[in-house]
Amino acid sequence: MAKRRLMQAINDALTEEMTRDPRIVLFGEDVKISMFGDTKGLQARFGADRVRNTPISEETLTGMAVGAAAAGRPVVLHLMFSNFAYAGFDGIANQMTKLPFMTGGQIRLPVTVLCGFGGGTSTGAQHSDTPYPMLMNLGGLNIAVPTTPADAKGLLKSAIRSGYPTFFLEARTRGGEMGEVPDGDYETPFGSARIARPGSDITVIAIGAMVRPALEAAEFLAENDGINAEVIDPRTLVPFDESALLSSIAKTGHLVIVDEARDRCSAASHIAAIAADKGFASLRASVRRVTVPDMPMPYAPILEKAIYPDSKRIAAVVKSVLRTRGPISASAAQ
Repeated sequence: MAKRRLMQAINDALTEEMTRDPRIVLFGEDVKISMFGDTKGLQARFGADRVRNTPISEETLTGMAVGAAAAGRPVVLHLMFSNFAYAGFDGIANQMTKLPFMTGGQIRLPVTVLCGFGGGTSTGAQHSDTPYPMLMNLGGLNIAVPTTPADAKGLLKSAIRSGYPTFFLEARTRGGEMGEVPDGDYETPFGSARIARPGSDITVIAIGAMVRPALEAAEFLAENDGINAEVIDPRTLVPFDESALLSSIAKTGHLVIVDEARDRCSAASHIAAIAADKGFASLRASVRRVTVPDMPMPYAPILEKAIYPDSKRIAAVVKSVLRTRGPISASAAQ
């Protein structure tokens, strides 16, 4: 295995997939200079016909993606920031997610949309949203949210090869992190969560950039409070690995969900609903969510930090949930 940064792993996946399938085209905003590093060097390698810089016109870009994919060209569309999906939403919500259904499967749309999401970098309200709740509601998109370089590469390969419209969301605060990436060609399956840290006292579902502070909180709680938290990284939100969630809460009896989307209608809300609908008998306390308030993300770093979930806030919520539990478990008593 080689160690790669998350953005380098994405770049590796794009390079390998475009080499494997000469039909694939990649276009979007500043894909040549690659502000995030995920498309760095691809135009020099594959040429301007297959890797195209485009004007900043998201409505045009999403329409182009649908048209090219319908004509048989697998498309990787880079929207840069996830907020920009709002400007191209007709092509996403009314075309990309609907045409395969409306044509009875006669039109296939192999479109993978890349974009960076989330706060924590002081880029202002129009560049810091976490839009997957809106995308989850469309009913015609897969949604991948990788948190490790290995998963980033494997999930992107799965997305491109699926032939299905997919949003591949890059947590910008995780892009520079190092991790081991398997050698050779591989895919990471959609709908299969990763247990980032095994535990027995409480389940913590953490999405995207929230996995790191959740793990930090779990280590703090283990060292200082004897609490053994299980941290689960869903990897994909659509499809979502319900069995991993239900198996974990059957073991722990407690659930906290950490999500940097705004609280109202967040992915955390949906996951909590799954737990209530299908795992209620396992729960020994109410489900708690750690999210962002229902407001735009502030630009000022001190204000952004005040509303952005961190390990201290996660640990405090975990402890508040466990105050209502029954007799302390053997693992927590040690």
